[in-house]
Formats: sequence, structure tokens, C-alpha cells
Amino acid sequence: MEILNKKQKIILIGVGVIMLLVIGFYITHKMGTYKEVNLNEFVQGEEIIEEEREEKLEENIIVYITGEVLNDGIVEIEEGARISDIIERAGGLTKEADLSKVNLAYKVQDGEKVYIPSKKEKNKEEKEVISLENGEGVIPSGNNTSVNSKVNINKASQAELETLQGVGPSTAMKIIDYRNNSGKFKTIEDIKNVSGIGEAKFNNIKNSICI
Repeated sequence: MEILNKKQKIILIGVGVIMLLVIGFYITHKMGTYKEVNLNEFVQGEEIIEEEREEKLEENIIVYITGEVLNDGIVEIEEGARISDIIERAGGLTKEADLSKVNLAYKVQDGEKVYIPSKKEKNKEEKEVISLENGEGVIPSGNNTSVNSKVNINKASQAELETLQGVGPSTAMKIIDYRNNSGKFKTIEDIKNVSGIGEAKFNNIKNSICI
């Protein structure tokens, strides 16, 4: 075995030191790049989550539900929700709820009010009809409320509009769409601008509506 002389030892040590420096620089550079990439990905991920959260909030609408539901009040729900969804979010119906004039498939809009009537109201309406047939002009209970209470066409819900003579779910929806797109009715005659409401139908409902 040959013994290295002093010069060769110095050369070997120098080469070793250079290799260590190169390896150290390489590792340090790689670690720095790795950390930088991960940090950028983390920041970008946070921004994406925040944007998704904001988009979700923008898609939600606020609806007020009252009447025969277990928890009436303000409901925040996804845009495109229907009355059936609002009822479910409000805890469901009470035993006294009457859905005979409620369109559960109706899509609610932001800021809208949903009213769920009771069976007592239905019975009351039936009594009022009997009263009218007997020639009486007020509710049998003796209060001062007129039987033919008018429907405000600028505020009425779909269910309330459907109480008008000759107005079904489709026409009620057209009335709501018209006032949402064209603004509130300025006179009751303006309702004739709604598709499906001609002079004859207007004459049937003009004494039952107001603005």
C-alpha cells in the first residue's frame, strides 16, 4: 500500500471540502425552493377557499316565513330554493297548516315573505262564502273586517294572488315576475300589462285588488 505524500493529502482534503460545499449548497437550495413552493401553494389555497366562501354567501338569499310553521322568522337558504325547502328549514309545518293554496314548488326570491295559512282560515273563508250567499256583507264573527279584503298586487305572495278569481299558479307567477322585472304597479289597471290578464279577467278582479 502506497503512502500518500503530503501534497497528495492536501489535494484530497481540498477536493473533499469542495464536494462538501457543493453538496451543502445543493441541499440548501433545494430546501429553500421546496419551502417557497409550499408557502405559495398554501397562500393560493387560502385565497381559493375565501373566494369559494364569498361566492357561496352571494348565492344565498334571505326569506321571511311566517304562519303555520314550527319556527317562523328569517331563513337563509341557497338561491333557487322552493317553498318546500323553506318550510323544511323552518322546522316543518304545524298540525294546523293548510297547504291547499300553497305552491310548494314555487321558487322563492331574495327578500320575499312566505305565509303558510291555517285550517281555521280556510274554515273562516267557507263561512264567509255562506254568509255572502245569505245576503250578508260582513264576516259572521261580528268584527269590522270586510269579507272582500283586497289583495295588494305589489306585495302579495303567489298563494295570496291565487285567491283572486281566475288567477291560478301560472298567472300568479307572471304577476310576480312582471313586478320584479318592471317595477311595482302604479295603478291597478297596470296589471293588464301582465300576459294572460285581459279586460274580462281584470273586470273580475279589479274590486279585489289594490296597490
